[in-house]
Amino acid sequence: MSTPKELGFRMPGEFEPHDGTIMIFPERPGSWTYQCKPAMPSFVQIWESILADEKLYLVVSPEKCDECREILQNAGIRPTRLLCIAQNDAWARDTCPTFVRSASGEVRGIDWQFNAWGGDFDGLYADYAEDNALASALCHDLGYGRFDAQHFVLEGGSIHADGEGTILTTEACLLSKGRNPLLSRDEIAKTLCDHLGAEKVLWLPSGIYNDETNEHVDNVCAFLKPGEVVLAWTDDESDPQYAMSRADLEYLESVTDAKGRHLTVHKLPIPAHPVCITQHDLDGYTFAEGEDEREVGERLAASYVNFYFTNHSILLPQFGGENTESDALAVRLLQEWCPERRVIPVPARELIVGGGNIHCLTQQIVQSHEKEVLPL
Repeated sequence: MSTPKELGFRMPGEFEPHDGTIMIFPERPGSWTYQCKPAMPSFVQIWESILADEKLYLVVSPEKCDECREILQNAGIRPTRLLCIAQNDAWARDTCPTFVRSASGEVRGIDWQFNAWGGDFDGLYADYAEDNALASALCHDLGYGRFDAQHFVLEGGSIHADGEGTILTTEACLLSKGRNPLLSRDEIAKTLCDHLGAEKVLWLPSGIYNDETNEHVDNVCAFLKPGEVVLAWTDDESDPQYAMSRADLEYLESVTDAKGRHLTVHKLPIPAHPVCITQHDLDGYTFAEGEDEREVGERLAASYVNFYFTNHSILLPQFGGENTESDALAVRLLQEWCPERRVIPVPARELIVGGGNIHCLTQQIVQSHEKEVLPL
């Protein structure tokens, strides 16, 4: 059977034109505190911002369809399509298809195997069958062809593409024992290249400290354009993130991409003050049997790199409180590096309390043709 690469498909960069974005209505009580009421304003802002730039496809479980419709109606939001499909949690980046495009403009979705970030080895919840079935269901319901990659465990947050043959990932994640332990590093890289139409995989050593996804790359490093990346950073040598980011920087400065270019690396500081679970946060969760539980004082993997490109904007996490200055600095830097886009600050502390952030909650559907986005 021919691979997507052999058929001429490639994964575009996230900064390339989108047809739309898929998101999932949040409802898991072990992720979203107090029935998701604290986080819902952030979701509403993200939905509104996406719809200002492109289509929004919103997935919701059949049991929550009426509740979701009421929230949307009260907020004056009309998603492009509401899809009532069962799933286990809201992390669309990791459970929805990875969309690839051929030279002729055909778009298909890749259906990876999802095992809740580690399966029996170190997965975060025990029942993930609905999550694993979601990508296939979406390809069917949205009318996209599907590449079956259920033989390979992968989450969308563990990869970034530059659209020109280079894939970013982290060793901490893709070499973890809960993913594809029978495959070598070279075999994993070949699988990525075969499915994503790439020529080269860049393996950062680490992600963000205490990231329960085994350190997804989308929390630590992202392409702004081909040949140019942003890297989560701290100058505080006493912070455990310092050594991790330093190792990533040294690696990025030592390699070239698939086109032979040395990378321009922009340092994006992490929040100056760690974002940690409070007693109030903890009291709002209801954990299921077999689900990873949190504790007071637990440091969350807060990072501004977990932003999302829409067709004209950057949706950027903001953590508030004592990190107000850090938030403002992140906005200024992203606007400086991406002057052609609007940087939209989104309150995101309640999102990281849920276990991820804006990029984790979104999955782009690439446009079939590259030049269809209208100017602002």
